[in-house]
Amino acid sequence: MIVSVCTTSIAIFISKSIAIYFSVSYICSDHANGTTAMNKRALSTLELDAWLEQACHEIDGQPVLARASATQQFRGDIEGTGQLEVLLTYHPDGSASSVGLERVVGRVGGRAGSFVLEHTGCVEDGVAKAQLAVVPGSGTHDLGGLRGRGWFVRPPGRAASLTLEYEFMEQ
Repeated sequence: MIVSVCTTSIAIFISKSIAIYFSVSYICSDHANGTTAMNKRALSTLELDAWLEQACHEIDGQPVLARASATQQFRGDIEGTGQLEVLLTYHPDGSASSVGLERVVGRVGGRAGSFVLEHTGCVEDGVAKAQLAVVPGSGTHDLGGLRGRGWFVRPPGRAASLTLEYEFMEQ
């Protein structure tokens, strides 16, 4: 069986001025056949239409916590609109870390429906990068059974280049 290690960052807010941050690593594998290989690859651009951000926790000298809502357009092998909800931590050096969930309504591989992407990302030197995973069981209509993982890279002021390796599991 081939496995990989997945990591999720979590923030727990104890009060307005106290928060606990930690990362959880866990083993990921394909529950159906024991392999992590996907049989299709989608290449798309990801254009940001709207970004509404608000700081939610600020403490002098500490990383700023913010939440944002974004609307994005997928063009290419994935066509559609994504609605992203993201939590961010801005570090004093200008870099950032983020986690988010995005509902995508559109088409993948000629199939129509919706699905949810989990984002784990960062911004370094102005370049946004994220690892993506299709949330298991989130596919609807013709996208039922969709599973996958991928990544995107967004240089400052440009559309992101997105790659998603995916497959459809029998339901």
